[in-house]
Amino acid sequence: MLLLIHAIEITVWALFYLWWKCLPDAESAFYFSRVTYATIGYGDLVLLTPWRLPAAIEGLTGIPMCGLSAGLFVALASRIFALRSERRRK
Repeated sequence: MLLLIHAIEITVWALFYLWWKCLPDAESAFYFSRVTYATIGYGDLVLLTPWRLPAAIEGLTGIPMCGLSAGLFVALASRIFALRSERRRK
């Protein structure tokens, strides 16, 4: 479910880049969106100067979303581990 949420957000950003013609095609838009969202930023695709701020905002939203997902995953795994440990004690 978490991966689906990330995929939706990446898709929304890619569609934004396509809508405003920031990138030449869908493949480039989705690729750029994925590496920007994950803050990898290879640098092989770059936007023109007026569009660099939205790309930075995408990176800034991707960082906490990935962190939130990691935190949720750890909390869920901890809860499952605690429940299993509790069952073994009984």
